[in-house]
Amino acid sequence: MLIHKIISTFFGVGFVKKGGGTVAALITVLIWYGVSTKLDIGIFTQIIIIVVLFVLGVWSSNKVEAIWGKDSYRVVLDEVLGMCVALFVIPVTWQTALAALILFRVFDIAKPFYIRRMEKFPGGWGVMADDVLAGIYANIILQLILVFHLL
Repeated sequence: MLIHKIISTFFGVGFVKKGGGTVAALITVLIWYGVSTKLDIGIFTQIIIIVVLFVLGVWSSNKVEAIWGKDSYRVVLDEVLGMCVALFVIPVTWQTALAALILFRVFDIAKPFYIRRMEKFPGGWGVMADDVLAGIYANIILQLILVFHLL
């Protein structure tokens, strides 16, 4: 069970009681930004990262649900995944990273456009699905901002 706690809390970030999801998303942005400025992370690598995070998130969320309850605040790997989806194939600058963070958190917190419905999926599927959809919405908006040179 320890490995599931480590994975689902993103190495303990989930134990931050207030704002753990935002902290996890911010750490993810910083890691993605740091790695992207040093290495060329291609689309294939990005897809692998997203798929692995999704699988680990569903698996670990299912396990910790038995002790922490449904969609516990401690589980923040979903925010990590959602943030990666928001940054998927986005040219990373500090401006796009900040915009992705803001857009993702707005969609994740407000849960418009069927995002809340994703939470109704059973177990870890619901935990991860709402953040994936929030990340997709953030990514689409950010892609449009970039296409129209608004940033």
